[in-house]
Amino acid sequence: MEIVPLGDSALVVRVREQFEDAPEETLNEVLRVFQLLQRAAIPGVIELAPAYTGVAVFFDTIAVIRSNGAINGVFDELAKRIRSAIIPASGRHRRRPAASGPRLIEIPVCYDPEFGFDLDRVAEHTKLSEREVIDIHSTGEYRVACIGFVPGFPFLAGLPKKLATPRRDVPRKEIPAGSVGIGGAQTGIYPLRSPGGWNLIGRTPLKLFDPTKDPPTLLCPGDRVRFRAITREQFESFKS
Repeated sequence: MEIVPLGDSALVVRVREQFEDAPEETLNEVLRVFQLLQRAAIPGVIELAPAYTGVAVFFDTIAVIRSNGAINGVFDELAKRIRSAIIPASGRHRRRPAASGPRLIEIPVCYDPEFGFDLDRVAEHTKLSEREVIDIHSTGEYRVACIGFVPGFPFLAGLPKKLATPRRDVPRKEIPAGSVGIGGAQTGIYPLRSPGGWNLIGRTPLKLFDPTKDPPTLLCPGDRVRFRAITREQFESFKS
């Protein structure tokens, strides 16, 4: 474990160096550290953000100083508290906290050409038919590695290698909410209308981000996701 500064009001607890070598194991370890820091409720910490290989810790400098003086500096004080929250729990003679199993969320997706603007591009790049792209994408199981880019955007690990397709050279200025795309070796869902450069292959009628709910995001890091192909008519019925 390595703790490094991220500007003057955040730091990163780096759990692993690489994600691709052991994605499932790495994600589980990142989420374990994230949960331990949540339970620790370290004074002055205002937000925790898990990512591929570590957890970002955002803090209020004044609150950290007031909580315990931070004689040796805010960063050193926080690093000490973080280590005390994480390391004992992973010691040889201590039990790790029991982790609840990840949720499995089914996401209906309409792969109609009206929504899959880049389905033909993905098919051409992968040398598969459009039907094969849809079948492979909709029968896999994915894991939410992290949430970012825009509120509620899930970066999903587990895309079959045969579907990997480079991002578009020129991003679109506006992508409809619910669009499902492939960007390199990942797949994801645009929760809000926004710019983006991923290859769009379908759209879900589900709302992935709703600020009136708690939590506001449909998906959370660690969740497992399966896509279910639906027809254009079924897509409309979800919205009615």
